[in-house]
Amino acid sequence: MTGVPASAAGGTGRRAPGGKLGAAAVNQASLWNIANILTMLRLVLVPAFVVLLLQDGGYDPAWRAWAWAAFAVAMITDVFDGHLARTYNLVTDFGKIADPIADKAIMAAGLICLSALGDLPWWVTGVILFRELGITLMRFWVIRHGVIPASRGGKMKTLAQGTAVGMYVLALTGPLATLRWWVMALAVVLTVATGLDYVRQAVVLRRRGLAAERAAARGAEAAGAAEAAAGAARAGADGAGAEADGGVGDGAGVGLAADGAEAGGSAGRAGSARAGEGAASGGVGGAGGTAEAAAEPPR
Repeated sequence: MTGVPASAAGGTGRRAPGGKLGAAAVNQASLWNIANILTMLRLVLVPAFVVLLLQDGGYDPAWRAWAWAAFAVAMITDVFDGHLARTYNLVTDFGKIADPIADKAIMAAGLICLSALGDLPWWVTGVILFRELGITLMRFWVIRHGVIPASRGGKMKTLAQGTAVGMYVLALTGPLATLRWWVMALAVVLTVATGLDYVRQAVVLRRRGLAAERAAARGAEAAGAAEAAAGAARAGADGAGAEADGGVGDGAGVGLAADGAEAGGSAGRAGSARAGEGAASGGVGGAGGTAEAAAEPPR
């Protein structure tokens, strides 16, 4: 297992200075690049390894040597695809998931076959497989919150497991057979320790992801409330403006009515004055006629 699992993102873009692919090339990455091909090759080697290991009952040193060669190629491809992914910035979600699955497939095949042949205790196989399967499921469990990267302890665990299984695949005797037992013991210890560390990381990652989701939900609610308050304020302002316009119209009508009343009063006063003048003129005319009649001598 490498620090960064192999990932598929190769493309046809130009290389950026320093041997790195530019961001545009990475964004246009193809699934079929060398890093992914090596990961897929490792998956194909799993059944081939099993067939070679179990030939002639699984105890033929020659066939076991061929099985060791297939196992070694699978482990080496893990190193190379991870190196290519890091060097050319080809890290993708596909690679982060496919690479550890390929690692666990070849490792599980070796452990189960060795236990079935009686070379390795079943409890060792059970502890390692339980850890590997549990961590894989945990990766899927928290993948929507983020991806748990491979740690330094995880790389040491993978190296110890690969070395121990490879030594058990070979038909070793004497001191080397004793040495492989200690190497497997180290692999089991690292397997358990790194598994507990992955559980801790997964719990922390999930808590952070849930906290971020709750914060985003609260922010959305606050934004909605603020928008509703702003809408209510705008509606209140529009209503106040309409009421002010109605008050101005009522004032204008009252003013016009007052002007009309004042004009009517003026016209009435003018008519009364003219009637008074006419009455006065009639009175004067009547008085004049009476005076003339009185002044005329009898005939």
